[in-house]
Amino acid sequence: MRLPPAPLRLSQSPALLALALPLALALAFSDETLDKVAKSEGYCSRILRAQGTRREGYTEFSLRVEGDPDFYKPGSSYRVTLSAAPPSYFRGFTLIALKENREGDKEEDHAGTFQIIDEEETQFMSNCPVAVTESTPRRRTRIQVFWIAPPAGTGCVILKASIVQKRIIYFQDEGSLTKKLCEQDSTFDGVTDKPILDCCACGTAKYRLTFYGNWSEKTHPKDYPRRANHWSAIIGGSHSKNYVLWEYGGYASEGVKQVAELGSPVKMEEEIRQQSDEVLTVIKAKAQWPAWQPLNVRAAPSAEFSVDRTRHLMSFLTMMGPSPDWNVGLSAEDLCTKECGWVQKVVQDLIPWDAGTDSGVTYESPNKPTIPQEKIRPLTSLDHPQSPFYDPEGGSITQVARVVIERIARKGEQCNIVPDNVDDIVADLAPEEKDEDDTPETCIYSNWSPWSACSSSTCDKGKRMRQRMLKAQLDLSVPCPDTQDFQPCMGPGCSDEDGSTCTMSEWITWSPCSISCGMGMRSRERYVKQFPEDGSVCTLPTEETEKCTVNEECSPSSCLMTEWGEWDECSATCGMGMKKRHRMVKMSPADGSMCKAETSQVEKCMMPECHTIPCLLSPWSEWSDCSVTCGKGMRTRQRMLKSLAELGDCNEELEQVEKCMLPECPIDCELTEWSQWSECNKSCGKGHMIRTRMIQMEPQFGGAPCPETIQRKKCRIRKCIRNPSIQKLRWREARESRRSEQLREESDGEQFPGCRMRPWTAWSECTKLCGGGIQERYMTVKKRFKSSQFTSCKDKKEIRACNVHPC
Repeated sequence: MRLPPAPLRLSQSPALLALALPLALALAFSDETLDKVAKSEGYCSRILRAQGTRREGYTEFSLRVEGDPDFYKPGSSYRVTLSAAPPSYFRGFTLIALKENREGDKEEDHAGTFQIIDEEETQFMSNCPVAVTESTPRRRTRIQVFWIAPPAGTGCVILKASIVQKRIIYFQDEGSLTKKLCEQDSTFDGVTDKPILDCCACGTAKYRLTFYGNWSEKTHPKDYPRRANHWSAIIGGSHSKNYVLWEYGGYASEGVKQVAELGSPVKMEEEIRQQSDEVLTVIKAKAQWPAWQPLNVRAAPSAEFSVDRTRHLMSFLTMMGPSPDWNVGLSAEDLCTKECGWVQKVVQDLIPWDAGTDSGVTYESPNKPTIPQEKIRPLTSLDHPQSPFYDPEGGSITQVARVVIERIARKGEQCNIVPDNVDDIVADLAPEEKDEDDTPETCIYSNWSPWSACSSSTCDKGKRMRQRMLKAQLDLSVPCPDTQDFQPCMGPGCSDEDGSTCTMSEWITWSPCSISCGMGMRSRERYVKQFPEDGSVCTLPTEETEKCTVNEECSPSSCLMTEWGEWDECSATCGMGMKKRHRMVKMSPADGSMCKAETSQVEKCMMPECHTIPCLLSPWSEWSDCSVTCGKGMRTRQRMLKSLAELGDCNEELEQVEKCMLPECPIDCELTEWSQWSECNKSCGKGHMIRTRMIQMEPQFGGAPCPETIQRKKCRIRKCIRNPSIQKLRWREARESRRSEQLREESDGEQFPGCRMRPWTAWSECTKLCGGGIQERYMTVKKRFKSSQFTSCKDKKEIRACNVHPC
C-alpha cells in the first residue's frame, strides 16, 4: 500500500541531523521542497527535507564494507560501497561514520576519516566536511570510498547512508543502509584473530606487496640505533590454511627464529619450499639499509605474488635490526572475499612483535636466549622500563611500518564478475610484458624509453618509436643492436585487424590448462572497449582457445611441476657469477614414488667487467670538521666516481651536507653604561662620591666574568670654616675617631674611646629588587664612660649598594 505524500519526520533519529545534501540536489526537487530547508545550531546542522514517502524494509539499496567484517583494526583502510540493485538507481547520497550512541551534532561524534576514490563521483560536503556526498546529481547505481578506521579506544562505529531517488529520501537506522563495526580487541589469547573460511573465488589473482618502513629517529627517538638500523630481507608466501608460517600465540620455527634474531631468510625459505603443495608463491624482497629513506632516494621494497582458491592466504615477516628478536609482518591475511572475489587492496600499519626466542629488552641487548622458548606476542609499551617503546602511561606503540597489498591482475574465469571500479577490468586485463631480449650480454644498455605517440592521428597507418642508450660495449668484436625500435600503429579508435572501427582490449593471458597431465585446452578472452559509432555490431572475436600439453609422458610415476620461477639476481655485481631459479612439486607421483624432477637450476651469469661498471663509486669519506668552532654549523663528506664517465650517466650524489652541533659559544658578561657620579657625601672638606652600572647579560658557557659594578672616588667641595677652637675640636674629634677606629678593630668593633658599642646589626633588606638599591646597618652605644668627652661616642650607620643587575 502506498502512503500519501507527507513531510519526512526525523525526530526519532537524532543521528540523522548530521546528514546533509548539497544544493546541487535541489535540481531533483520542486521549489516548494527547497522552501522547507530547516536549519539548527550545531555541527553539520543543515538538513534538507524532501516531500515523498519513506519505505521500510526495502532491499534494493545496500551499504557494504569489503569483506563484511564485524570488527575493524584501528588505523586500517576499508573499501565502502553504496549500491542499488538494477533496475533501481539513486541520484544523490550522503555517507557518515558516527561513534555508537552519538547524535552527530558535534565534531567529536564522528569516527575515522573518508578518502575519495573517484572525484568525478564523490566529494566532501562543503558545509559538513566529515561527510561524503555526490559530485553531481545524476542517475547512478554504485559509488565507492575508502574509510580509515579511528585510533584505538574509539569503540563501536556506525556507518550510515542516505539515498535520494526522485523525491524520496531513504534513511536507515537498522538495515541495509547501516553497518556497525566494533573495534578489534588488541589482546591475543594464544589464538589467531578469526577462523579462516574456505574460499569460493575462481581463477587466480596477482598482487603486489609494498613495504614502507617508518622506523626512524624522528618517530622513535628513544635509544634509536643510528649506525646499523635496517629492515632485513622480506620472506613469506601465499599459502593454504593448512600451513602456518607464523602466528601470534604460536611458537617460532627455526626459520622464523633465524629471521627474528639474525635477519637471515635462508632457513625460512627452505621451510616454505618444503611445503610446496600448500604454497603457491614464495614472496621475497630485498633488505633496506638504513631502515628509513625518502622514496625519492630509494623505492620501497616490493614483491609480486599470486593466490588461488586453495592458497588464498599470504604471510610474510621482516626483522627490525638491530634488535633481540623483534619483527613485523602479516600472518594468514585472507585475500578472498565472501562474494567469491579477490580483495583489491589491503593497507595495514604494523607494530613490532617478539618471537619469544631472545630475552633482550633494548635494540642492542647482548644475546640472551629465552629458555624455555616463549610464544610469539606483540610488544607493548609496558614490557620493560629500558625498552625503547616504554610508556609509563601504557599508550599504544607508534607504528613502525606500513604494508600495502594491491591487486594488479586477475586471470582465468572469475566467479565474481562485478568490477570494483570503472577501470578495474581494464587494469586486470593489462598484458604482462614478456618480450624476449636477445641483446648480447656484452652490450650494456639503459632501459627502453616509453613508446612515443603514433605519427598518425587518423586511421591511416603510422609508426611509433622507443629508444635506449648504449652505456658500455664490453666486447668490440660483438656488434650491439640498434638503440631505436619502431612499431606500426594507427590513431585512437582505429583497429588494423580488418578495418573495423571497433576498439578492442588486449588479450587476457591464457588460462591454466584444463587438465593437470596430458593434452587439454586453454582459453583467453578480450572485450570491446569502444563500439562503432554507427551502431553496427563488432565482428572481431572476443575469445580464443587452443590445445595445451602438461607433462606429455603421463604415467603413475610422473610428477607434476610448477613453472620455473624467475632467475634470482646474479651473485656478483661485476664479472662472472651464478644465478638460481626454482620450481616446486605441484603433484607427487600417483604410485607414491619420489619425484625425480629437479626443483632448482643454477647457471653462470656474466656481469660487466668490474673495471668498466658504470657508476662505480668509492666509499664515503669521513665527515669533515664542523664549519664552526662552537654552536650550529655544517659538515660535508664526499665520494668519487671510480668508473669512466663516458660509460654512461651517473646520477648518484657525490657530496652530502648535514648540520652539526658543537658546544655553545661562550657569552661574555654585558653591562650597562656607568651612571652619573652621585653628589659628594660631605658638605665641606674631603668626602667621596659613587657611580654604578647594571648587569644586562650574565656570563654563559665559560664567558668573561662581570667586572665591578660600583666605583668610588674622592671629592672635596670646599674648606671647612677655620675657627681655631672649632678646628682644634675637630682635630681632637678626628684623633678620637682614629683612636676609636683602632680600638674597634682591636675589639671587633665593639669598643670606642670613652664608650662601649654594640655589634653591627645585620644588613637591612635591599630597597629595590633590581636596578640598584641601598642596604643599611647600625652600631649603637652600649655604655658611655664618665670620662668620655668625645663626640665620636655615638650611634654609627653604614650604607652600601645592592641588586645592581638590570630589571
